[in-house]
Amino acid sequence: MKDIRQFKLKSKLWVYPGKAAWHFITVPETQSKVIAARFGLLKRGWGSLPVEVLIGKTKWQTSIFPDKKRKGYLLPIKSEIRKKESLVAGDLLVLNLKILVTFD
Repeated sequence: MKDIRQFKLKSKLWVYPGKAAWHFITVPETQSKVIAARFGLLKRGWGSLPVEVLIGKTKWQTSIFPDKKRKGYLLPIKSEIRKKESLVAGDLLVLNLKILVTFD
């Protein structure tokens, strides 16, 4: 049986302009709509949803955040992860995303 919390994504790594130089990927609009429909009522502060992410051999837990401007969720990619996987802005990433909420 397919786990409805699992998503396979492709998205480019980009840098938010500013002093902090945060790196993100934008969850594609189609998948963001599915996530919002299935899990939106379970959101936390700032509309965030807890997730587990796998890029290459690196797995970690973080949160995704809704972004109306980009019509999708934003996934921050910390420098630790970028270093482990040799990622730079502009790279096309393939990753697995699992929403870590339950319907209990």
